[in-house]
Amino acid sequence: MLLTRRKFIVLAGAAAASDFVVSSPRAIAAARPKIKAIAFDGLTIFDPRPVYALAEGLFPEKGAELSNAWRTRQFEYSWLRTLTGHYVDFWHVTEDALAYAAKLVKAELTVEKRNRLMQAFLNISAWPDALPTLQSLKSSGMKLALLSNFTPAMLDAAVRNSGLGGIFEPHLSTDKVRAYKPDPRAYRMGIDAFGMKREEIAFAAYGGWDAAGAKAFGYPTFWVNRMNLPLEELGFAPDATGPTLRELASFVSRVG
Repeated sequence: MLLTRRKFIVLAGAAAASDFVVSSPRAIAAARPKIKAIAFDGLTIFDPRPVYALAEGLFPEKGAELSNAWRTRQFEYSWLRTLTGHYVDFWHVTEDALAYAAKLVKAELTVEKRNRLMQAFLNISAWPDALPTLQSLKSSGMKLALLSNFTPAMLDAAVRNSGLGGIFEPHLSTDKVRAYKPDPRAYRMGIDAFGMKREEIAFAAYGGWDAAGAKAFGYPTFWVNRMNLPLEELGFAPDATGPTLRELASFVSRVG
C-alpha cells in the first residue's frame, strides 16, 4: 500500500512529539525571538519546470502523465525509504522514480532519454525573484541555507547555474542525517548548523507537505506556494503563505 502524505506527517509528528511546547498564540507572539536565519527548501529557490517540460518534449503523448507519476514517486520513495531505514540519496531516488513512472505510463525510456532527463536536474536554475530577494536578505545580516532532500552535488549545480555563489551557508542536504523531510532529523539540521533556537529560524517550504512538516517541528514557517495549491489537510498550517520569495522577506521582517 502506498504511503500517503497524511500518514507520513502523522508518523513523523509522533516521532517529534517531545519537541512540542503548547502555548497560547498570544504567549507565543510575546515570547518569540527575532528571526536570524532562514532555511530554504531547494525548490523555493530553483525552478524544476524545465525538467518536466523536457519530459513532455521527449514523450509528446505521455509526457505530462510521466511527469506527474515521476514527481509523485520521488517523494513517496523518499518517505518510504526513511520509514524503512533504507536510505539512498535523492539522485538515486529520482532515477528509480523515473524508471517506475516510465513503466507505469508505458513510455519507452531509452538510456539516452533517461540520461537527458536526469541531467536536466543538474541544469535547473533560480526563479526570477530569487537573486534580488536573497541578496537583500543577505545584506540585512540574515543567515541563509538550503535545507533540502537534494544531494550536495545537485544543490551545488543549481547554485552555480543561478549565480548564487556566496549567498548560502554550507548545504544542509538530507544526506547528512540519512533521513528525508518531513522526518524531524532533517529539520533539526537547521538548529545544529545555525546554532540557534528553532524559533529564530524561519523555514521556507515549496511543498504544502513540507510546510506542514516544518511547522510540526516548530519552525516559524512560510509556504512559498508558487503553484497556487490548496492547503494540505495534515493538521499543521504554515504561519503565512505567498507566491514568491518577496512575500517571504516581508513575513520575516514582520515576525522579526
